[in-house]
Amino acid sequence: MLLDQLSVERIGPGRPRTRPDHLLADKAYSSKGHRAMLRQRGIPHTIPERQDEKTRRRKLGSRGGRPPKFDAERYKQRNVVERGFGALKQWRGLAQRSDKLAINYAGGITLNATLDWLS
Repeated sequence: MLLDQLSVERIGPGRPRTRPDHLLADKAYSSKGHRAMLRQRGIPHTIPERQDEKTRRRKLGSRGGRPPKFDAERYKQRNVVERGFGALKQWRGLAQRSDKLAINYAGGITLNATLDWLS
């Protein structure tokens, strides 16, 4: 899982952080399993609820539980990530994922990010 590979270096001494300050995700990650895992790891998150989940919860009435907390203002910040992915996909090799080895693909992403940062 991607969250298991997360590592943020500290400015001073100490081991790297492995828990993000907040997670923004789209509706594809709104399942109960994902939300439970994030709660278990103590990671605050903003994930919109899918329409079928809303319908099912309403159909169950009081047994459906309360809707998950959702901060619309914070979720608006997610467009920065989407624009970043859009910029990466301007390179055909990255968009098509034609590299056979993950290290070559990661190198292409690093090169793309470096060129973008320099321009």
